[in-house]
Amino acid sequence: MSSLAITVIGRDRPGIIAETTAVLADLGLNLEDSTMTLLRGHFAMMLICAGLPGSAEIERALSGLAAGGSLSVSVREVPEESTRPSVGSSYLLTVHGGDRPGIVSSVAAEVSRVGGNITDLTTRLTGDLYLLVAEVDLPPGVDVAALQTALGGVAADLGVEVGLRPVDSDEL
Repeated sequence: MSSLAITVIGRDRPGIIAETTAVLADLGLNLEDSTMTLLRGHFAMMLICAGLPGSAEIERALSGLAAGGSLSVSVREVPEESTRPSVGSSYLLTVHGGDRPGIVSSVAAEVSRVGGNITDLTTRLTGDLYLLVAEVDLPPGVDVAALQTALGGVAADLGVEVGLRPVDSDEL
């Protein structure tokens, strides 16, 4: 049994999720992890599946989705990795303010600098208002107050507001 990463990207239309997952189920693949979203009218889905079929067989089975040219499908095998539970603490990071280049990279750099890992990230642009929401795992021993101060400095430089608060696992 192997693990496979499957991506489906393209112009949104009703039925993409139903069609894709039906093909995968017919192949006997187990859907283990997924994320799906719309990005300005474009559908984006990433799946991790486990099963016996190889990537070539799965791509052939999903080729009907890409036949019209509005969707792109890719499949690749990924190595099995043991999932380690987070040993640190989970935080919710939010940023909002006027849109400008560099918001994501600047904030992510501060999280990375302290050994933090961004486990989920969503951004939205509505008019001139930019919103970033991220789930962040911080390792034990991180000085959270110092990170908040550093993020505050980045936010001031960018002209945005930033928030970092702990979350319980049931909130995620």
